[in-house]
Order: sequence, then C-alpha cells, then structure tokens
Amino acid sequence: MGVALTKSAQWTAAGHGTRTLEITPLNEAILKEIIMFVESFIYKHPQEAKFVFAEPLEWNTSLEPSAFGSGYVVSETTVKSEEVDKNGQPLLFLSVPQIKIRSFGQLSRLLLIAKTAKLKEAQACVEANRDPIVKILGSDYNTMKGDSIALNSLGKITRDDDPESEIKMKIAMLLKQLDLHLLNHSLKHISLEISLSPVAVKKDIELLKRFSGKGDQTVLESIEYTSDYEFSNGCRAPPWRQTHGEICYVLVKPHDGETLCITCSAGGVFLNGGKTDDEGDVNYERKSSIYKDLVTFLREKSPTFSENMSKQVNSLAGIEGRTQNAKDYAKPANTWKTRRKSKGSAKEIQEDKRTGRLEKSRPSVSHGRAQLLRKSAEKIEEIISDSSSESEEDEEPPDHRQEASADLPSEYWQIQKLVKYLKGGNQTATVIALCSMRDFNLAQETCQLAIRDVGGLEVLINLLETDEVKCKIGSLKILKEISDNPQIRRNIVDLGGLPIMVNILDSPHKSLKCLAAETIANVAKFKRAQRVVRQHGGITKLVALLDCAHDSTKPAQSSLYEARDVEVARCGALALWSCSKSHTNKEAIRKAGGIPLLARLLKTSHENMLIPVVGTLQECASEENYRAAIKAERIIENLVKNLSSENEELQEHCAMAIYQCAEDKETRDLVRLHGGLKPLASLLNNTDNKERLAAVTGAIWKCSISKENVTKFREYKVIETLVGLSTDQPEEVLVNVVGALGECCQEHENRVIVRKCGGIQPLVNLLVGINQALLVNVTKAVGACAVEPESMIIIDRLDGVRLLWSLLKNPHPDVKASAAWALCPCIENAKDAGEMVRSFVGGLELIVNLLKSDNKEVLASVCAAITNIAKDQENLAVITDHGVVPLLSKLANTNNNKLRHHLAEAISRCCMWGRNRVAFGEHKAVAPLVRYLKSNDTNVHRATAQALYQLSEDADNCITMHENGAVKLLLDMVGSPDQDLQEAAAGCISNIRRLALATEKARYT
Repeated sequence: MGVALTKSAQWTAAGHGTRTLEITPLNEAILKEIIMFVESFIYKHPQEAKFVFAEPLEWNTSLEPSAFGSGYVVSETTVKSEEVDKNGQPLLFLSVPQIKIRSFGQLSRLLLIAKTAKLKEAQACVEANRDPIVKILGSDYNTMKGDSIALNSLGKITRDDDPESEIKMKIAMLLKQLDLHLLNHSLKHISLEISLSPVAVKKDIELLKRFSGKGDQTVLESIEYTSDYEFSNGCRAPPWRQTHGEICYVLVKPHDGETLCITCSAGGVFLNGGKTDDEGDVNYERKSSIYKDLVTFLREKSPTFSENMSKQVNSLAGIEGRTQNAKDYAKPANTWKTRRKSKGSAKEIQEDKRTGRLEKSRPSVSHGRAQLLRKSAEKIEEIISDSSSESEEDEEPPDHRQEASADLPSEYWQIQKLVKYLKGGNQTATVIALCSMRDFNLAQETCQLAIRDVGGLEVLINLLETDEVKCKIGSLKILKEISDNPQIRRNIVDLGGLPIMVNILDSPHKSLKCLAAETIANVAKFKRAQRVVRQHGGITKLVALLDCAHDSTKPAQSSLYEARDVEVARCGALALWSCSKSHTNKEAIRKAGGIPLLARLLKTSHENMLIPVVGTLQECASEENYRAAIKAERIIENLVKNLSSENEELQEHCAMAIYQCAEDKETRDLVRLHGGLKPLASLLNNTDNKERLAAVTGAIWKCSISKENVTKFREYKVIETLVGLSTDQPEEVLVNVVGALGECCQEHENRVIVRKCGGIQPLVNLLVGINQALLVNVTKAVGACAVEPESMIIIDRLDGVRLLWSLLKNPHPDVKASAAWALCPCIENAKDAGEMVRSFVGGLELIVNLLKSDNKEVLASVCAAITNIAKDQENLAVITDHGVVPLLSKLANTNNNKLRHHLAEAISRCCMWGRNRVAFGEHKAVAPLVRYLKSNDTNVHRATAQALYQLSEDADNCITMHENGAVKLLLDMVGSPDQDLQEAAAGCISNIRRLALATEKARYT
C-alpha cells in the first residue's frame, strides 16, 4: 500500500502546505479498492482485525459524534469505542474534528458508519498518513526503505518471541498483496486512458486557428499559446511542469464567454486557474474535469462552438456522406457477380481518395478543414451511439479503434492485404484467402481488429449469402473465432449478421449448421443479440437442432453420420445456453418444446454435450414453469448422476441446476431419493475450485430446507465441513454456507455440533459485513443458535447481540427483519436480558421507531422482538415513553396474518404497564383486534384472545368488544383444544360478563 500510494497515486505539486490527493479517476479507483479491502477485512480476517496498531491512524474527520451508535461511548464532542486494548485505551477516539483509530476492526466499522462519506474519509486518512504500514506494524516495516515486507517480517519473527509476530506477518503479507493489487489496478487504469502527444495537440490547435476569427460562422474568436517558445520535444510547458505530463497552455476566446486558460497534457485537457494579474504566470491548479481532447472540452464549455462546428459538418455532408454505413456494404449477394459489385466500405472509399477517383465530385476543401470536421462528426456519432445503446448493451465494453499512428505488428497489415483479396478476388482466390487468414492466431485481439478495421467483417458476413458452401464454412470458422471479442460481437449484430446465421440453421449441410450455431453462441452474449435471435425465429430453429441426436446415448456404436448429429445437437445446446440469459427467450425455448429434448440429451455420456445442456437447464430453472417441467421430465435423476462425473465444470453446472430447482419441496425429496446428497457432501471437501464450491454449497443450502435432508447431511458430517468453510472464503460461498448452517441449526442436535466445532465465533464475526444476502443468512443462523442457552452465552460474550441490534439500522428491509427475528431468541435466552437490552444506547428507541416501516416482514419481526423486550418491566416502561402504544395501534388494521399474530402478542405484553390498556382503547386498537378472531389461523386466534383478555381489564374496552361481537366469537373458542386459547377466551368473556352484571346491579340499586 505504501509503494502504490507513493508511485501510483496522483498527488498535488509540492507548493504551499502539505501535498494532497488530486481529484482524478485513478485516485478515486485506488481509494475504492482500499475501502473494499478494509470493509471486508473484519469478516475475512477476524483475528487480524483485532490487532492493535503500533501507532494510531490520525486525521480530521467530517463525522459528528451523533453518527456513532451502539458500541461507542458518545458525548457532545467526543466518542470512545467500548473496544479497548490491553491497557484499557479505546481503539477509536474522536475529539472533534480529530479521530484516532488503532485497529482494522474499528476502521471497518467507521466506514460502515460513514456511509456515503466513506470516500471522503478514506481520502483524508490516506493524506494524513502517508506511510500507514509504519503506523500499523511499526518502523521495522517501513516501505519507504525499499526493502521487501516479506523479508522484513520473516526476519522479525526469527529475531524475537513476540506472540503477535505471526499476526503481524499475516497482516504484512495482506498489505503487500493489497499493494501489488493497487499497482496492477493502476496500470490497467492508466492503460485505458487516452494519451495525447505534443504532435496531436499542435495539430488540433493549428486546425482550430484556421476556423477562428470575428465572423459569425467561425468556431472561436481566437486561440493562442501562452508561450511562443517550443522545446525540441514539441512541448511549450516549463520543464518542471513537463514532468507532470503537461504539454502546453492555450488562451481560448469563445464567442459566448470569457477567455479560458486551458492546460493540454498527456492525460487530457482541462481548465486551469488562469493567468495571474501581477506576473502573468499560469496558475497550474486544475479547475475542471479532464476531457480527452481540446474539441471535446470546447464543445462542453461553449454552446456556440458546438453549434458552429455542427454547421460546418452539415455544410460538408457531401464529403462525409461518402463514408458509407456498414449495413449498406453488407447487402445480400447471392452470386459472385453481385458480391464483387457491392458497394465499398469506408476503408475502400478512403483508398479511392488516395487514388483520386472521387476528387472531381467533391467541393474544393482544404485537407485540414476536412480532417477537423471529420473528427467532429466522429465525436457526434460516438456520443449518439453510446447513449442509444446504453440501456441494452451496458455489459459491452466501449469500442476501441486502432490508432493509425500506433505501432502495430506485421500480422495487422498482412491480414488487411488478405481482406483486399476477399473483396476483389474470384472464387478460388477467396477460398485461398480464407484459408490463409485461418493460419493467423485469430484469438489475438490485434488480428481480430485488423479484420474489422479494414472492412473484413462486412465481407465475411456478405460471403454467408453466397451459394458456395466452402466459402460459407471458411467465413463462419473465422467469425466463430473472432466473435469471442466483445467489440466484434457488437459489430456483427450492427451489420445484420445474426439473421443470416439464423437462416443457415435450415441448411442441409451439418457442418454449416454447427458453425452457425457456435457463432451464434459466441455473439448472443448481450441482450440485443439475444433479442435479434428470437425475433428472427432462431430459438425454434436451435431447439430443432437438439432433435438431431436420436440415439446419442450409445457413442461407442455410433456411426460417423450419428456422431455429426450429436455435434449438431451440442452446438444447438451451446447457442441456447447463451440465449437463455433472457427471460423472454427462456419462455420461447419452453414453448418450442426444448425441455423434453434437453432431458433426452441429458442421458448421453458425451461430456462436451452435457455441459451446454446442463448449463441451459441451470439458466432456465430460475423460472417456476421450468421447475415444474424439470420434475415432470425426471431430469433431477440425471443431474444427480452427473454430480459424480470427473469433469469439474459439469459438476458445477449440475449443482447449480439443483440449487435453482430445490426451491420446491418435491425436488428436494427427489434429490435425496436419487442419492444426490452424498455426492454433494463429498464435493465439499475440494475447495480449490471456488465456482464449483459456490454451486455445491448453494445446492446443500436449498436441500437443507427439508428436515429429512438435514438428517442425512448430519450422517455425512456436512455440518462440521460447513463450519470449516465459514471463514476465508469468497462471499458467494459464504452466503450459501451460512444459509445452509441456518437451516441445519433449526434442530437441537445440529446446534450442539456447530457449538462444539467452534462455529459460533465465525458466524458472529460475519455480522459486521456489508453483503445483504450474507447478512440475511448469518442473522438467521445466529438466531437459530441462540435458541440453545449454551450457545447464547458464547454469542453474548462475543458481543453478538449488540452487532445484531446495530443491523436494525441497515438500509435493507430484509436485513432489518432478519436481525429482529434473530434478536427474539437472544433476548429470550440471555441471562439478565432486561439489563442487556438497556445497555444498548438508543437501542429501545431504535426498535420502536421501526414500527413506522412500510415493510410487513420488518413490522412482524419488530413486534415479535417487542413482545420479548416487554417481559422486563423497566424496558416496557421505556418503550411506552417512546410511544410504542400509538404505533402498535396504528398497525391494527392489517390483513396480514403473520403481522396480526405478533402484533396481538406485542399488544398483550404492553398492556401490563400503567394505563396502556386504556391508551390502546383511546387509539382505536380494540375493534380491529376483534376482527382478528375471524381469521383461519390458530396462532392469530390465540394471540388475539390473550390481547383481548388483557384489554378487557378496562371497562371501555369491554364495551367496544361487546359492540363488535367479540362474545359470540370467543364462545366458539372456549371449546378449542388449545389450552392457552381456551383460558384467554374464557377470561375475556368473564371480564365482559362481570362488567355487564356490575352495570345491571348499579341500574337497580
């Protein structure tokens, strides 16, 4: 981290005061990577997160003390963490505005507290602590000396007996890995940035000067350099500024604004601080965003410049119109004659310019003017293209064209020559050119882009519409290879290549079908391509290819003809796999009869066939209709069988398909009946392949929802293995592991196993994460463990209850609800639960305020938690003061039975303090409760009867109940087999009757 911050991060020049980080995309990317590292540190490395730094990291923070909640002692101007070192010193101390932090755990929690301000806090921390490794580990680990951290730490361990040396070494290694990651990330980031050269900048300025002047049609009033002296390297900036990549400074006077002082640098163009009044020197400080070139900058800053530039473009539309759209070039050509006479590509027209064939038909325009306007037109086209395709191709990278002046390998120019032969040669020359092109390494990006840049894509697609099978095969083989490139994929779709390939699927030639399907599989990786395939009937045709392999289950006896049928079906499945990423395409595959055919192919022993077939089923199994069809076609049996394959990719896709399908109980039972649980358990032991591990743990999680499966997993020692996987794993694995543990811990025997295997601590450590799905699962698991008193003692000792309570502040409703459900067994089984709950500063007010949520699950879980909190009289008094009665009363008019159940229980408990019974009546909560008795849910009946019994202690409430017909409904429940319901109903009727007798007696006396 020290080297990366010193060499990669971009700091302001050493001027007045200390150096600070510049506001650049690179710095922002580095800070975000550091934030991700620190945020995940606490649950990926829980032991190291507790390590106390040699010196605190200090900086001025923008956070206020009020932002800190439970776990901190907060006053008006200071904050101290409850977590302390062995000397009793807090690991976080804030004295506004200075903050000191001495552990990664507290750093991670601070970023969670900072929320949207985390980037600002990270920047302030980095600026104030220029060599953080020294402060974290001590001066022996000084990165500024240039020594290797690994050698330093190893030597340190061998020299002393410090018990923390091993932890120090691990932290040093982690920081070294982060340092290398940041350096690599910086290099990738820098490599993507556009680098301007002095020659390019000078050319742009000279061109703009030609179109500047006083007229209305000129683009600028004036543009001039701030310095007349030009160095030998073409730069005009002072040498000490050239070290920062700056090339020159120009003064630009647009028609509609003040004079702008602009810095042109290798990294782009930006507005600087202008010339100083006294000495006329340039204020080099950047005052705007960075733009890729001068024209783009001026378009953004001056509407008049943009408008006049567009007028100039329109006036020369005749010139620019000669750059034909690629689709015009790719018109159908059914014979060789038409193909050879088809319109030329943009590249051909540029060649025509050089030969002079079109010179006579164009207006006389200077080369510089045409070049500037062409450049402007390309910018407009690029902006329009980007904005129009953003919604549907957001996963596709931007289109990077090769620069003409770039150093290109010889293959680039050789391929361009071959493309010329494709355009102008006869049939024999075309076939030879295609074969020669195949000899190049078409997996190399330079070769792929060479074909595209010279117009080769248009020719290859045009060849697909000829009558010559050899040419079609050669063209498809090349397109299949180069379509792995995302830019090429998009170009093929733009040129209308997909509909032609879909038509080839009807060809009687099986080789053509295979190649067309494989190319479609490569191209249909983004939404627009998937839609095009469907709209041109491609889904139906691809499903039909699956029917080619009539007897693919016996490969040893297959003839050559049958082997080709199998290959056709494999290629069809491969294309369907790509297309099945779209919801609409999934439905189209089902309607075309794809499921029975996929089920039949699943019985084959061809592994290369099985992978795309299972991949397609895995994608489609997310739809409920597919899950029902998968059960009907008995596909689960074959998925289970292939779990025992030696192919890791096939195992992964089978496990993922089971994960998708196991949402249904019947499917979970089928997995067990076909013996699928044991291979899943055995696959857990191989943790090297993380993608497969994520799929396997996901399948185990979903299968664990059924108790019968959990019993089997206990026999196979799966729970112990899952506990071992609950640390040092990727998040996608942890989500599934913790989800499975949460399901398994619903049973007492499994809770004991988790506790004895030391599984409580890693679960509690995960409560400080930020992944929503992981937090939902881990809170459920911790809540399940808390049912056992022995486990609850460990959870309490590890501060797990406070961490659960802090999750009630999480912005995601699912996390809030899951945390509230988990708190219920914690409060119920904790020793001195009332005192524990009161120890959380602001905790009771927080949970009462959650009753204002709009989410039914959050409301039900909070009501359940309040029921447990209200068992303590002091806590009941506190939540009453926070307004729990009116908030509960406001929720009474609900039709959700789950909420009704827990709401009635909460009201019943809250009635036991002061005049809360009367208050519930005043807030109109009684009449809605009576209606709960008409529900079909026995739990709702019991909780409601108990609430009405408590409320009936007040005379006015008895009258309301009687008026709303409670007596008749309660009389029916007195005969219920549920004893608690019997007693509550009878008690409520007794109170109502007693009031009626007292009223009658008063009337006659």
